[in-house]
Amino acid sequence: MPNAALLLLASSQTRRHPILSKCTTGEDRNRSMLSRSIVPAPKCALSLQQALELSNLYLENAYRTTDHDIALVLCHDAEVALSQAKSANKKVATHPGDTEYQTLRGGVAAAYIDLGKLLESQGYQDAAQAICKKAEKWGGNSHDRGRLAQTVGSGNGVEPLKGVSDLVGGSRGKGSAQPLSLEQHKQSQAIAVIPAHIFAENVRPPTVEFKFPEADERLSSTPQLASCLSLLQLSLSTSGTLEPDAQKWIRTTEKDVDEQERLYTMATEVIRVFKRDEIQDAKSVAEVVCLAPALNRDAFHDLLRGFYSGIDHSGLLNFHQVEGLAQLVRGANPGHLSADDLVKILDLLSTRLRDTHQQSTQHMHQLTLAVSHVLDAMADTKVTDLDRETLHEPLTIYLEELKNSPDPYLVYQAAYAYQALLCVPDNETTWQAAMRRTGKVIQGVSGLAGAIKGFNLNMFIDGLSDIQQGLAGASTVFGLVQTAYDGATSLAEGGKGFFDCLKEGLSFERKRDWYSALRGADVMIQAGELATFRKLACEAPCRLDPAFQWGVCQRLGEIAVNSLWHSDIRQNAVEFLGEIYQDDVVWGQQASIKQWILNILAQLASAGPGLKSAELLLQELETSGDDKKKALYRSFKENGPISYPLKATLPELASPSLLDRVQNRPDVESNLRLLRRQRIKERSTIVYIPPQAKTSLQSADDSRFPLMEKVKESIESDRKVFLLLGDSGAGKSTFSRELEFEMWQLYKAKTGRIPLHINLPAIDKPEHDMIAKQLRRNEFTEPQIREMKHHRKFILICDGYDECQQTHNLYTSNRLNLPGEWDAQMIISCRSEYLGSDYRDRFQPGDRNQQSDSSMYQEAVMTPFSLDQVQDYIHQYVSIHQPLWQEEDYKQALELIPGLKDLVRNPFLMTLSLDVLPRMVDPGQHLSTARVTRVGLYDHFVEQWIERGKKRLGEKDLTPQARAAFERLSDEGFTLNAVEYLKTLAVAIYKEQGGQPIVEYSSLIDKKSWKAEFFSQEDNQLLREACPLTRNGNQHRFIHQSLLEYGLARAVFDPLDRTNRAGSEVALDRRKSMDSTMSFEFQNTFKNESDTSEQEPNLESPLVWRSFVNEHSLLQFLEERVQQEPLFKQQLFTYLEHSKKDKKWRTAAANAITILVRAGEQFIETDLKGIQIPGADLSYGVFDSVQLQDADLRKVNLQGIWLRQTDLSKAQMSGAQFGEMPFLTEVDIVLSCTYSPDGKSLAVGLENGSVLVYTISDWEKIQTLNGHNEGIWRVVYSPYGKQIASAGQDGTVRLWNVESWECEHVLMGHDGWVICAAYSPQGDQVASASGDMTIRLWNAVTGKCLQTLRGHNGAVICVAYSSKGNQAVSCSEDSTIRFWDTSTGICSRVLSGHTDRVWSVAYSPQDDQIASASDDTTVRLWDVEEGTCRHVLIGHRHNHIVSGVTFSPSGDQLASCGYDKTVRLWNISATASRPVSFGHTKEVCGVKCSPNGDLVVSGSSDRTIRFWNLSTGAHHRTLTGHDDGVFSVTFSPRGDRIASGSADGSVRLWEVETGVFIRELTGHNDMVNDVVYSPQRNQIASASDDNTARIWNITTGECEHVLEGHSEWVLGVAFSPNGDQIATSSKDNTIRIWDAETGECYQILKGHTNWVRDIVYARQGQQLASAGYDCTIRIWDVQAGECCSILIGHSDKVACVAFSSQGHLLASGSWDKTVRLWHVATEQCRAEIRNFEGPVGCVAWDISSDAGHLITGCGDGSVLMWQITEEGDLCRVRLIWNAASGKLGMSGSSIQDVRGLSHINTQLLRQRGAIGEPENLLREASKKVMTMASVVSKLKTSDCTEMEVPSVIDPLRRAGRTQTFPIPALTRIEHLNTR
Repeated sequence: MPNAALLLLASSQTRRHPILSKCTTGEDRNRSMLSRSIVPAPKCALSLQQALELSNLYLENAYRTTDHDIALVLCHDAEVALSQAKSANKKVATHPGDTEYQTLRGGVAAAYIDLGKLLESQGYQDAAQAICKKAEKWGGNSHDRGRLAQTVGSGNGVEPLKGVSDLVGGSRGKGSAQPLSLEQHKQSQAIAVIPAHIFAENVRPPTVEFKFPEADERLSSTPQLASCLSLLQLSLSTSGTLEPDAQKWIRTTEKDVDEQERLYTMATEVIRVFKRDEIQDAKSVAEVVCLAPALNRDAFHDLLRGFYSGIDHSGLLNFHQVEGLAQLVRGANPGHLSADDLVKILDLLSTRLRDTHQQSTQHMHQLTLAVSHVLDAMADTKVTDLDRETLHEPLTIYLEELKNSPDPYLVYQAAYAYQALLCVPDNETTWQAAMRRTGKVIQGVSGLAGAIKGFNLNMFIDGLSDIQQGLAGASTVFGLVQTAYDGATSLAEGGKGFFDCLKEGLSFERKRDWYSALRGADVMIQAGELATFRKLACEAPCRLDPAFQWGVCQRLGEIAVNSLWHSDIRQNAVEFLGEIYQDDVVWGQQASIKQWILNILAQLASAGPGLKSAELLLQELETSGDDKKKALYRSFKENGPISYPLKATLPELASPSLLDRVQNRPDVESNLRLLRRQRIKERSTIVYIPPQAKTSLQSADDSRFPLMEKVKESIESDRKVFLLLGDSGAGKSTFSRELEFEMWQLYKAKTGRIPLHINLPAIDKPEHDMIAKQLRRNEFTEPQIREMKHHRKFILICDGYDECQQTHNLYTSNRLNLPGEWDAQMIISCRSEYLGSDYRDRFQPGDRNQQSDSSMYQEAVMTPFSLDQVQDYIHQYVSIHQPLWQEEDYKQALELIPGLKDLVRNPFLMTLSLDVLPRMVDPGQHLSTARVTRVGLYDHFVEQWIERGKKRLGEKDLTPQARAAFERLSDEGFTLNAVEYLKTLAVAIYKEQGGQPIVEYSSLIDKKSWKAEFFSQEDNQLLREACPLTRNGNQHRFIHQSLLEYGLARAVFDPLDRTNRAGSEVALDRRKSMDSTMSFEFQNTFKNESDTSEQEPNLESPLVWRSFVNEHSLLQFLEERVQQEPLFKQQLFTYLEHSKKDKKWRTAAANAITILVRAGEQFIETDLKGIQIPGADLSYGVFDSVQLQDADLRKVNLQGIWLRQTDLSKAQMSGAQFGEMPFLTEVDIVLSCTYSPDGKSLAVGLENGSVLVYTISDWEKIQTLNGHNEGIWRVVYSPYGKQIASAGQDGTVRLWNVESWECEHVLMGHDGWVICAAYSPQGDQVASASGDMTIRLWNAVTGKCLQTLRGHNGAVICVAYSSKGNQAVSCSEDSTIRFWDTSTGICSRVLSGHTDRVWSVAYSPQDDQIASASDDTTVRLWDVEEGTCRHVLIGHRHNHIVSGVTFSPSGDQLASCGYDKTVRLWNISATASRPVSFGHTKEVCGVKCSPNGDLVVSGSSDRTIRFWNLSTGAHHRTLTGHDDGVFSVTFSPRGDRIASGSADGSVRLWEVETGVFIRELTGHNDMVNDVVYSPQRNQIASASDDNTARIWNITTGECEHVLEGHSEWVLGVAFSPNGDQIATSSKDNTIRIWDAETGECYQILKGHTNWVRDIVYARQGQQLASAGYDCTIRIWDVQAGECCSILIGHSDKVACVAFSSQGHLLASGSWDKTVRLWHVATEQCRAEIRNFEGPVGCVAWDISSDAGHLITGCGDGSVLMWQITEEGDLCRVRLIWNAASGKLGMSGSSIQDVRGLSHINTQLLRQRGAIGEPENLLREASKKVMTMASVVSKLKTSDCTEMEVPSVIDPLRRAGRTQTFPIPALTRIEHLNTR
């Protein structure tokens, strides 16, 4: 077994001594030589001769040195020596005539003269003069040059004066002026000789026989741990002296980071256990201290703090801690202890030392020992300037007092501590600093650490001489009493007692070389340099010093008692003690040492059988020596040994030891490593594409960021919860696994936190103790779990919050981060559609009764794959799985298969697609003809999975029973049986365990439960293995949650149930599978089946017994089935019918109508009277002219629903949700509004200068405040609701008392309008912003202006504080929003998005959002942290400024006000239950139908172009690219392209099929109002506000003609049917006809009295219709240039006209919110469609057929298609579909006698157009037929006022009701209103 471990342990201790290099330069060598010639000036009186010689010696060296400071010290010592000549002179004054005496006096005078000259040369003139006067007293002449100076100055050498050598070498007698005796001189000069075999050579230091541990192996003891850690501190390059086993262990462990971490963690845990112990006994202290040399700095300081705190705070001092602290300091590695650490420790120990004066001497000894070790370390680290008054001097005095102690051990330790203290200079004396600069002390100490390699003993002993000699001459500088070397008075000479001898031998008054010698001895012994130690003990100059001998004997005793040393070494130590005791000639006769040796031997004799030699030696010593030595021995025997135990290297460990207690907690790290390896292994085959995310559900997809980076930032911050949202299949689980993988990679290296992935559905009741439950699943034991709970930190990655159907806040219910609970951060994933309003309460730390800190919470929403990510996924997938298709095949499929690109943006659908696409596409089939849907992908995937499972089972070695079952299943149809198994299992999971996806099955426990049917029977076990299920222990689940939902959806409706399943399984090949046929070819098979509505529905259907309204992924499968399977749609309608009769069907009916609405089914003229659909989701559905009388609509989601002219009378509507609030209508423009702090009131400021206060619950007016002379720009409550501040156009701010409603202060000082006022968060200040470009701060109590801030270059419109006051936000006329740091005044962010100036900004209460209101009529919600726009709120009427915005105190509502005289409340916490395409968000300005009749295109002020399916109204595509509103769109004659004209002044051409932008036509200088293709030529014409029209060549993009002639804006343009003419209409009230080929105008049509907004040619081209802002439509004879007829009926501006395909009908849209249908020949209005909620700005007919389809575009953003049917003179008008904007529409709906409708919702519905009873809006044309003459007559008496117009009765009636056609809208068309 190698003996290297403790060698390293010992050698690490030697590194604590700093190795200082000795002087090497010539000057340094000279300085060293000169210093060695300096001898101590004795305290006793010298003879005159001796004083003279000594002073001359000092002066000689002073002349020789070049060091100014040393010279000053030597001059001082020379003066001291001469001063002693005065005493000698008094003794010989009786012989004044003696020649020798006179010679000596002359020499003294010369010496004084020399000293004066020397001081003069050093610049000390005054001192030199004083010395010269002394020279004169001795008979000298100051003008004479001294003898010594002459000698030195001449360069001649000086022979040492007689007697100096004796003085240097041996003048050490106490109080004697006589030379030493011959015997003493011989002892002082001789080298001690001991037997050669004692410590004959250097050896390895002692080691413990430790087995090197394998990775994760338990350790046997703490010293073994310390040994291993010490080895780890060595690299292989420095471990050449180690044995091969040690080198191998180091080599292996260096590569195993986990093992290294385990060892270091174990050491940390030992420290932690020790610190937690209330009782820290000697054993535990010794155990933990042995780790000290092997600890890193942090762990060492942790342990050091524990000892320090224990000593500092204990009432009764624990001396074990004191001893431990001493050993800790002694064993510290270099750099672990700073000077500050040591000073603080010394201060603590010094204080306790003084406070422990009355304690036992043993305790005093321990404290003094600790002080000694600290002082040792302070000397090593060169601590200087110790505070003299508070620390140095009190400790010095106290240690001096201890020399009078009767305890010799205490006296010795006090002397040792004092010597150490002398090496730590205080901060007082200048002479001290000069002495330290000589370097002698440091030079001497520097030799202490040279014992490891290349130790030079001679250099070390020289260093001891440096200390001895260098300090001697400076002793008086320190103010200490000088003494000669005090050899002990021998027993033979005086027989003095033990204590007297010890005290005589110890000096408390000067630095002694024995201290440094003993320090060196410690280093040598620790390094195994025993031969060197022997030489030091025998040859050191101080070897006869009793303190040195005492220390040597103590160290010999410690070697002997240490069982780790070899027995021979221990024997040598005992023999060495015997030599010192017995050889009085060599070692002296010091009684103190003799008795100390006897005490040591007695302890060794009692230590055990290993030291028999000590016992034998004691017996021998009893009879050795003379009588006095024998008497000494007898005294020892009578009094007994003094019990001060010798220090052993190996501590005695407690049972159990600290390490045992650590390891008794099962090895957590081993289990964690196993878990880590398992997770890393599982990750190896996963295709992973780093996902992108956005900040919230409302944020735009283009504001994306890398999700992983964001999550890691959150983990490194103080946030506690990160919510990860995403659609089904968005990749949340994959990301969670990848995050866990990356966190494992970083585990401990950076974070030290344990990543724990928790599949929430797999945990029983995760709302309680979910971490422990997961750890148990990972096979951690209870002790391990307790350990991790109390001592570890976690990163919880919780996946599937929605799957476990949670509603609890898992963070709070698991009590995370509370005292004594789990320390964890949580990343939790959930489907976006699972959450409703206020979902943050389920995740945010805190509870519902307290305002949560948003800084602790963050969320992100995963966005679909980009095309680049799709390409990367394909590449990885092909590389890993090597499918049938190559990468290029998949890319081609993406380009050619319709809709596939959109599908594969979902990661899970991407996986399914890549797996099944080769199977779905037949060989030779053109990809463009393939049809792929989501449900179709699942059909194929499941079928393919089952077929692979079947093949695998067929190849498997089955038991005979299993083989028979397999063959039976195959005969019956294995795939069909497997699908049936999948369906029934999915149903059982939902029915039996509420949709919890994981099934735990135990064959014993569950043998009689429902689970046995699926997991125990032989047949079902085979089917289970073949289905897409996974098993983990006893847990079974579908491989993806969506497959469970697919199984249930297929159980609801399975097309295979209609097929012939008799006989054997239909052969299913890869290309022609049954599922393929079912999914893609059967959709029209059952069109002609008989109506099954009268048949009893299936009562066992899942739709009957469970509500799936919120199961959005499941509903998605079912809505696709509705679109593909007419039979399924019919079944759903059957449920609706049956719900009218029986309540048992109401759950099924609610599910059914939810599915139908989601599938896009529009209910038009449908009889739904009495249906029972409580809890259904009808959001954004279309219910036009529907009968819902007596319907059960409780808790139905009606957000954004279209309920035009629907009869809701007597319906039950309690709890119905509309997702919005009613608005308040004022008499004047509302400029600002604000909530009260309690959220119960709302204050608004009007343009007339009034402030009005309302209660929010019922809009009751509380108070009207008058005082301002002009409009109120801003009104705001103080934070505590005691004041209201109003800022006015009159340049003042008024502060109103809310209780008295009186004006308390009028704040005046601004030179312009005061646009804004804001309270500071504390409410003590008011900030006002003005048009004078300043901001003023006011005292809210006194009204005094505190400060005026200048810096803005324009009007500051609004400023708002954050709730913490650390941030402010402002808005200005530049359309931007700026964030400001209130402490620095720096702008931190600028937000852009509004298209006009921003009037108002407000912080949410949580500071996570701001809202802004703008001239662009929108309200925007912004994410404060990300600076991104979360949502755009549209609702205020078009072209009406939104002037104010404010949050409710809870932050869930937002109030906005504007120039439309309304205050609107927005429920910003409510989210749509499903993603809905709302269509256009602003007015629709242009619509056209494609020539082939399959598409409708619309353009809007929202800058988008949208395509719609003509038949269904389904959204097809959205084009973006224009920089402003799109005012016109048109198809090319072939329908393959479109052109768009925009307010940005451009015309753009687009490809219809792909949506690709082709070309931009530029040339107009203003907005393009209209654009049209030529029907025959390769041309496009455009009309613009630049007063021109242009004709463009489509091929080249060049402008062929500029049509100039109009004097105002050109608003409309039209080609004649043959393309040879162009007509333009203008704001100048004229129409011009142009030659399309030449561009010449050849006709001007006049007649309109206002703008001509639109023109259109009739089909034959002979007539032209125009729409005028004079409220008329005119029909013109183009050839004659005359008006044929005037159609009058609209009550407001006519915006658009369009001829039907046959040309006999004309449709017109108007600002009066109606569309009229005119019969051209008779000039009669055949029908009127009323109650649009906005102006109708565009109409278009489908001219591809005579079907009579009319498209209308409205100011509310809706696009609607109508069926116009002529029946005689009547026109039947029926709504076909509605591509609405998602706004609530209630026009003409009856809410008469509705039950349960709240007051606030009643207000809302009435504002949206609901009425008290059904309204018939179509009137019989035959009763009100107007002739042309009557119309003309009306025009003479009315200027475009509303008139009664004939309308057509709808012949289709249900329940006797006449159909009407009102349409919801809110705003006006922007472009038209600006006219």
